[in-house]
Amino acid sequence: MERNLALDALRVTEAAALASARHMGRGDHVAADQAAVAAMRKAVDSIAIAGTVVIGEGPEDAMGMLYVGERVGTGEGIEADVALDAIEGAAACATGGYNAMSVIALAEPGSMLRVPDTYMEKIACGPAGRGVVDLDRGVAENLAALAAVKGVPLRNLTVAVLDRPRHDQIIEDVRRTGARIKLIHDGDVSAAFATTRADTGIDILLGIGKAPQGVLAAAALKCLGGEMQARFAPRNEFEAGQLRACGHFDMKRRFGLDEIVSGNVMLAATGVTPGDYLAGVRYVPDGAITNSIVMRSASKTVRLVEAHHHFEEEPEYG
Repeated sequence: MERNLALDALRVTEAAALASARHMGRGDHVAADQAAVAAMRKAVDSIAIAGTVVIGEGPEDAMGMLYVGERVGTGEGIEADVALDAIEGAAACATGGYNAMSVIALAEPGSMLRVPDTYMEKIACGPAGRGVVDLDRGVAENLAALAAVKGVPLRNLTVAVLDRPRHDQIIEDVRRTGARIKLIHDGDVSAAFATTRADTGIDILLGIGKAPQGVLAAAALKCLGGEMQARFAPRNEFEAGQLRACGHFDMKRRFGLDEIVSGNVMLAATGVTPGDYLAGVRYVPDGAITNSIVMRSASKTVRLVEAHHHFEEEPEYG
């Protein structure tokens, strides 16, 4: 991915975040999502790429824009696969919660795992966990191994887990080890980011979450030098059929990070609400302040960007 695309990708997530943040706490997650999608769709067409959405807002028959297979960008420049989530955590935005963000990744054609709107089991952590954690091992074994390589007592580890009934056993297993738990209501992409930075206090992410968000998390971890493994976890035969239609027949297969995202990838993300990794949009008298991150796997360069957006009248996003 060309490095001069980084600022363009950043503008896309900033636009989506600014548009959706106006709906923070208003109780309408649909409105927050629609605002983010419209703003991102308008902004992404200014990027000089011939892009194809491979991870998007849904299938073409369900979404009017940013659907899987849609062509985006100016149509000029490099061919690129595009993975995006205009707002991960629309419900969190609607309730004034944490960890809502807008994210987009650009990659070489064919380099990102094609997944339908199903679920996957995930384990994700920062660079210390590379070659250490294993999705096929139990919770206690993985936490003990991670604590050992980090040189800390196991009780000092913090495990992020989505607060869902399906994770009751994982939560019980973590508690038996003495490790700490951070239950999150939404935003496992944000939690995956957070495992790579010590000051967030999150060491590892465990559990089952959406597969498209798993690919986005893998794109970030590839840039940040982290680790991730995943396995599909379809909830029913319909979702299993969708996986088979994408060419996935072995539901027990474990995917490593480089199998989820191969080749070079660039990712940008902007916080919508305050989170573990990024601050949310803050409105000031003459505009707004956004907090974003831009990263590239080729150079492992990570840039944190605080942008001050000045406007007398708030712009139309879509």
